[in-house]
Amino acid sequence: MTIYIKELKQSIKSLLIWTCSIGFMILICVLMFPEMKNEMDSVSNLFSNMGGFTAAFGMDKLNFGELMGFYGIESGNILAIGGGFFAALLGVSALAKEERERTAEFLLTHPVSRASIVSQKLLSVFSQILIMNCLVIIISLISSKVIGEELPMREFMLLHMAYLILQLEIACICFGISAFIRRGSIGVGLGLALAFYFMNIVCNISEQVDFLKYITPYAYADASKVIPNSKLEMNLVMLGVLFSMLGVITAYVKYTKKDIAA
Repeated sequence: MTIYIKELKQSIKSLLIWTCSIGFMILICVLMFPEMKNEMDSVSNLFSNMGGFTAAFGMDKLNFGELMGFYGIESGNILAIGGGFFAALLGVSALAKEERERTAEFLLTHPVSRASIVSQKLLSVFSQILIMNCLVIIISLISSKVIGEELPMREFMLLHMAYLILQLEIACICFGISAFIRRGSIGVGLGLALAFYFMNIVCNISEQVDFLKYITPYAYADASKVIPNSKLEMNLVMLGVLFSMLGVITAYVKYTKKDIAA
């Protein structure tokens, strides 16, 4: 597990920065709720008359006057976008960075198989995503206690479970891509995560592109669907698991046969 530990040590600064950034923004959003609560009825009425914009972000299906509805839109988007970008960066750089940083020769001289390298790097990516999500959940629960509000635990945990699965799917897909590229990996990862996010927005606006929900992981991690229904769309989740498995399998197959530049 030497490579796994090394990966975690190298990534601890990045992990802390992303976790603190996402956690801080969610904390601020939750702390703002009591001040905005009395104005939420007028805000909800305003959003209900904004047509496509309202549908794009699911603001017509959630009650802004309740903490869970407010949390789902405001804090949920922070975690969905920030968490998605974080997962994409982790996945897409995991295998590519050895060639980009010219450390592949040093790594491959160790008595460890390429399959083991892939496994340990993948485990490191999963660990960092889990750590980030656990800390954000703790921050969210503490902040809700500070303002004296209760978050419904079923909907709260389902929403965070959806975000976790979303991030793992993006990370796995980017992990598979990472086995093919040597440079420019950051742009590829962020671009893919952003494309997935906008696919969901377009899907919410127009029924003509409803097929996009079978491509983007943001479809099953949409707060406007998870919170009112108190459940995940398991057909979309299982499709996401399938895409994740394909990404991981691709990474193993390609990296074990790849001609790696030292």
